[in-house]
Amino acid sequence: MPTTPATATHSSSNGTAEAIMLELVDENGTTIGTAEKLAAHQAPGQLHRAFSVFLFDEQGRLLLQRRALGKYHSPGVWSNTCCGHPYPGESPFAAAARRTYEELGISPSLLAEAGTVRYNHPDPASGLVEQEFNHLFVGMAQAALKPDPEEVGETAFVTAAELEKRHADGPFSAWFMTVLDAARPAIRELTGPSTGW
Repeated sequence: MPTTPATATHSSSNGTAEAIMLELVDENGTTIGTAEKLAAHQAPGQLHRAFSVFLFDEQGRLLLQRRALGKYHSPGVWSNTCCGHPYPGESPFAAAARRTYEELGISPSLLAEAGTVRYNHPDPASGLVEQEFNHLFVGMAQAALKPDPEEVGETAFVTAAELEKRHADGPFSAWFMTVLDAARPAIRELTGPSTGW
């Protein structure tokens, strides 16, 4: 598995590697423990905390990213602006802002919570499972993007109509439509009714 900032192990003070840990949660989103990141995604999957970010430009277009080919999970597919997992004890809001900067080189403007959604999406290509309690965020992308090529293969700003066509052509992440549909009320509030979201 390629090492990226999202999957790399961190060195502890004594020089040994520490695995990336995720927060395991119950059906209400209450933390009940931790698990190593890859283990949490192996079938049948363990329910864990995650986040999804949707950023828009001034014209109300959604920033999509195509996941880098080196990603261990869902490589090369299009997905929402940014998604990931808080470290144990890290707030979802802080994690969303941190990972957006790490992956895309920008700090989101007007980042706001947009609810939560719980889902179970197997990824047929990898055999991994997304069992997630996902915190949704919407905001604005108001700076030049500086994507990390180990995380992001490509970016695109799309209108609602352009997204519909792209989604039909695929490929998109297994979780994309679930998180987009759950975030739509907050997206409409942010972008206005004329954008078609």
